[in-house]
Amino acid sequence: MLQKPKGTYDIYGDKALTYLYFRKLVEALMDKYNAKYFETPIFESSELFHRGVGETTDIVSKETYDFKDRGDRNITLRPEGTAGIVRCFIENKLYAENLPLKAWYLGPMFRYERPQAGRYREFYQFGFEAFGSFDAMMDAEVIGIVCNLFKILGLKGVSVNINTLGDKESRENYRKALLDYFKPYLNDLCDDCRRRYEKNPLRILDCKVDSSNEIMKNAPKMTDYLNEESRIHFDKVKKYLDAMGINYKVNPSIVRGLDYYTHTVFEVQADIEGFGSQNTLAAGGRYDHLVEFVGGPSVPGVGFAVGLERLFLALDAENIDIREIIYPDVYIFSAEDEQKPYVLSLSNDLRLAGFNVEIDYNGKSFKSNFKQADKVNARYIIIIGEEEVESKILTVKNNETKEEYKVKLDKIIEFLDEKLGEEHED
Repeated sequence: MLQKPKGTYDIYGDKALTYLYFRKLVEALMDKYNAKYFETPIFESSELFHRGVGETTDIVSKETYDFKDRGDRNITLRPEGTAGIVRCFIENKLYAENLPLKAWYLGPMFRYERPQAGRYREFYQFGFEAFGSFDAMMDAEVIGIVCNLFKILGLKGVSVNINTLGDKESRENYRKALLDYFKPYLNDLCDDCRRRYEKNPLRILDCKVDSSNEIMKNAPKMTDYLNEESRIHFDKVKKYLDAMGINYKVNPSIVRGLDYYTHTVFEVQADIEGFGSQNTLAAGGRYDHLVEFVGGPSVPGVGFAVGLERLFLALDAENIDIREIIYPDVYIFSAEDEQKPYVLSLSNDLRLAGFNVEIDYNGKSFKSNFKQADKVNARYIIIIGEEEVESKILTVKNNETKEEYKVKLDKIIEFLDEKLGEEHED
């Protein structure tokens, strides 16, 4: 029997209901922020991720799905969403439009990782990007979007951690301090960290292997190497978060796993007993030079991504069910084969009028059809027989109260609107 590839999963049943509800919620939330939906290709030129995400990151150096297509081009399945949105922003000259521009996306990403709870090789992300503002207010609003999303979902066990990486000058000063600090300890670090020391020492702080090493705990803190401009920007972010009533903790160990970040970085983590160490539900930050790195003009950006798999695990841990179960408004069946065209015509008209309709496709008996209507939790049943066709008067039954009505065909939409509206109000 053929099976799905390792590190992937099927979406159906309850999981599909959860996913669809989440998408509807996100669409409604993004409308409130005047954000526009973007969809970019699942695969892009490998160069995009090498330049955008960074060759020194674990994502590019270890985790991307890379291949050559039939035209001998280097192609990569997207490991994250920001680089593709930036490429789209540049290629379509969206920087020439009225800025800031706010974009959101939701779709699959791919990384060759060791599968575990909440981590897959094909996984889904909801992401948001805002281009065109250097203001710290945008940083704070982006963090606020994540907090509002989790609040709407009903999640309580979350914590917001923020840090700053400063501007180019601050990062260079910090880089020199890290090189000086880690040099005597190179032999005590893992192989990856020794390579990171030469290419990008900030990546050492993001190491999962050496995270509990005392050497890491005593490493220099970025906040001690900020210039005045970077310090002012970070102070403003904190001020705006305070104004929105968002509780947060300044966590100097947050550097994020991508090379493009500047100034504000943040993570929103699950603070739920027994949830495990893989507890980052959302993360993001500011990237003022990424558009330039990818070949565009100087346009600042800030954004975040939410991992759906871990988010849904957190909802399960707090016993929050966001499935939107939709039951048929009407179940229609006929007494004889001769009436099936009438059933199909009526169901088509009712669906176009906005009703959820299920019909009998298999020519079941009266008794079996009533059982099927119960199984699908239909609210009303319409029975079509020869008499109904000739008289154009339908037999409609309330499947809960068992009350029966005779309704003229040209009044059925009005009748269902009234009855289902009453049920909704109740």
